[in-house]
Amino acid sequence: MLKMAATAATTFSVASVSYGSQGSKSKPLNFRFNSPNYLKSFSGLKAAGSVRCESEASFFGQDSGAALRASVAVRAEKQNKEGLEKCFQPQASFKVAILGAAGGIGQPLSLLIKMSPLVSALHLYDIANVKGVAADLSHCNTPSQVLDFTGQAELGNSLKGVDVVVIPAGVPRKPGMTRDDLFNINASIVKTLIEAVADNCPDAFIHIISNPVNSTVPIAAEILKQKGVYNPKKLFGVTTLDVVRANTFVAQKKNLKLIDVDVPVIGGHAGITILPLLSKTRPSVSFTDKEVDDLTVRIQNAGTEVVEAKAGAGSATLSMAYAAARFVESSLRALDGDSDVYECSYVQSELTDLPFFASRIKIGKEGVEAIISSDLQGLTEYETKALDALKPELKSSIEKGVTFAQKKETPASV
Repeated sequence: MLKMAATAATTFSVASVSYGSQGSKSKPLNFRFNSPNYLKSFSGLKAAGSVRCESEASFFGQDSGAALRASVAVRAEKQNKEGLEKCFQPQASFKVAILGAAGGIGQPLSLLIKMSPLVSALHLYDIANVKGVAADLSHCNTPSQVLDFTGQAELGNSLKGVDVVVIPAGVPRKPGMTRDDLFNINASIVKTLIEAVADNCPDAFIHIISNPVNSTVPIAAEILKQKGVYNPKKLFGVTTLDVVRANTFVAQKKNLKLIDVDVPVIGGHAGITILPLLSKTRPSVSFTDKEVDDLTVRIQNAGTEVVEAKAGAGSATLSMAYAAARFVESSLRALDGDSDVYECSYVQSELTDLPFFASRIKIGKEGVEAIISSDLQGLTEYETKALDALKPELKSSIEKGVTFAQKKETPASV
């Protein structure tokens, strides 16, 4: 959430989640810019003046929030002699490419990423209709420059020099369709896009949204291996939406303040492979057996809930865009040096006997710094049985993706 007011004391707040090793809390971080002399040059996220941080566990994380306050105080004292213009200005320094930017997820996702103060360039790619999206977004007065790229011929250029690649490309689910129904179409699209990523920005963070994520991430890994550039620390399946939904549903059910709730979600990103660990909910809360079952089933089937509600008009695009933007922002913070970045993600993992598994991870400048194993310790009987039940299905999805990537065939054009 971004709030701004052009008054003598300008405030904006960003709502996000900060994960720590002891669990997570989420609070808005409010910066108050007291800059009456400089508001005439105020534009977008850029403002000058003194900064007041109001957060217990902030957008930047508890430790880095304290460091930020100390740093700002020192800089403010020094820069009073030099002018206030540079007291606190987020530095836009990262390039992000969105592949599938004109789609149902791509458009709102592009808008949300355009709002990030850390993005200097936003590259929008799609097979059609992307010029209008780029023109529209370019009018937003935030730091990033927006560039559009249309069709296969421009795919390579859209990826040159980027730090983060986000892939929401593909067809959405319709009523009656499962994620597996999307496999043949979306698998080919992801394969082609990852080949281009490997050729043009092999060191970038890669965020896979295209469903079925349980299979498309292994496809991406195999393609990157074939190209000789696979770095498992930089390949992420975006499962943040499962966490967002779990947090929302639990807060509603237990009448909790939503911004405080964190429910880790492990496994995969489809049906029973999605396992919310309700016993690990923070703040600590008790559930009846029925509540556990009802909440688990609803979280697992939340995508279908949206598909059916839209009655053929699409799938979960807005909530997915929100969740993906949160994960992108977390990655950008990590790249920018924040040492307190934790998210759940579907990555190469040794937590179980499966080669890929979603769990809480710590993200740093080089990608996955650590996979947090503590969430899998002390599970309830219900969670243990659910974990055992999801493994065969997740294993099958992983193998399906690997087999597809290893087949010698001409990729579909995108």
